[in-house]
Amino acid sequence: QVRLVESGGGEVQAGGSLRLSCAASRLINSYSRYCMAWFRQAPGKEREGVAVIDGVGGTNYADSVKGRFTISRDNSRKTLYLQMNSLQPEDTAMYYCAAARYAYCSGSWWIQDEYNYWGQGTQVTVSS
Repeated sequence: QVRLVESGGGEVQAGGSLRLSCAASRLINSYSRYCMAWFRQAPGKEREGVAVIDGVGGTNYADSVKGRFTISRDNSRKTLYLQMNSLQPEDTAMYYCAAARYAYCSGSWWIQDEYNYWGQGTQVTVSS
């Protein structure tokens, strides 16, 4: 079973930055053959897609984070990243990484059912 472990969450003030990481292990295929994504879930809200990256580095973002967040991956380290700048209180949520068993991400990348594997999450709290 593929294992995804997130890290890097914490508490920051509005305007601050955090960098999340997601380390993958127990992969069936090469890491570059997985579409990887970040989702988040705020208290009382549904989980939502934040950003996605395919096996060759193509990316897509939710409108709410465009220009502030950057998703990247290091295939040699089997690690996914999310650089979050200009954080706002509305970014407060549990952040999850997810993996899908294909290198080119779905056109509906924000749909949770597109992903086969999930991490346990890392909490991000932004204070005003």
